[in-house]
Amino acid sequence: MSRSGQPPDLKNPYHLLAVKPNANRMIVGTLRGFDQFMNLVVDNTVEVNGNENSEIGMVVVRGNSVVTVEALEPVNFCFIVIFLSNCNV
Repeated sequence: MSRSGQPPDLKNPYHLLAVKPNANRMIVGTLRGFDQFMNLVVDNTVEVNGNENSEIGMVVVRGNSVVTVEALEPVNFCFIVIFLSNCNV
């Protein structure tokens, strides 16, 4: 059985977050899903580059390129525990 899936918070299953992949980029969007390798599916994504913002829609961020993930809104503690346990951190 696959351990990948959608964020498990029932009230708000989608979380706004900022992801910093390598190569000095920053993307902000809504988390739609993830898997055990920490590959992230992010929707309504905006790439932030200094004062410039570029809307890029839905993206898949490979787990090995993720440097940091920051929640931009309050997140249920249960979500964090399940997310980390799925990522084998």
